[in-house]
Amino acid sequence: MGRLTGDERRRLILETLRSAGHTPATRLAEDLGVAPETVRRDLTTLEGHGLVRRTHGGAYPVEGAAFETNLAARSTAWVAEKQRIAAATVEHLGPTESLFLDEGYTQQLIAEELVRSGRALTVVTASLPAAAALAASPTIEVVILGGRLRPGTLAPVDQWTTSMLEQFVIDLAILGANGITRDKGLTVPNGAVAAVKSTAMRVSRRRVFVGAHHKFGITSFCRFAQVTDFEALITDTGLPSSEAHRYAALGPQVLRA
Repeated sequence: MGRLTGDERRRLILETLRSAGHTPATRLAEDLGVAPETVRRDLTTLEGHGLVRRTHGGAYPVEGAAFETNLAARSTAWVAEKQRIAAATVEHLGPTESLFLDEGYTQQLIAEELVRSGRALTVVTASLPAAAALAASPTIEVVILGGRLRPGTLAPVDQWTTSMLEQFVIDLAILGANGITRDKGLTVPNGAVAAVKSTAMRVSRRRVFVGAHHKFGITSFCRFAQVTDFEALITDTGLPSSEAHRYAALGPQVLRA
């Protein structure tokens, strides 16, 4: 590889992260033929533009208007944390008879936990994988929303989806997001997805956010809710307790599974 300009190098770094997910800085440096310190400076620049989030020893891409991971990629990242979140979410349900289950891999794990729990529920969902998992339960009635299917997430969107959802009054909505911050609230990269989530917020009496620690401090493109709209935020212990206290000060209970 010939000598690259800084912009070219950062473009290649971003392409690699968006293709491979979390990548160590040493591997990026090796692929580019530059010093690890150069890559770390590039990652700092990209993080400053809101395109990546640095971790100890590497980075992962931030989802925004021009980029969104698919379900397959989400099923390989922070899996143990998401499993703990799913179990904690089912424990948090309380006297719930109906719930909305959002799209996403964590929600798919929650569906599997619901089946194992043996609870009698009516579940309205915008997730084909979650619906398929829930169908294995003899005690759960599944209502799947219609609409235009997004192939990357296997979730329906658009007017058909929101119009159907508006007909329900639901006890509890279990919602995810691509990013959550104290000032910008909960955001996703896609406006059609935000519309479905906003509708679920309106028709539900209670609302819970579920998401791994890496979602915190991230802002995506379309806001659908504020932190104060939720009774609980369920995440994992990767979120520092000091940061959990800052979110709890806004109103919701913060559970770190």
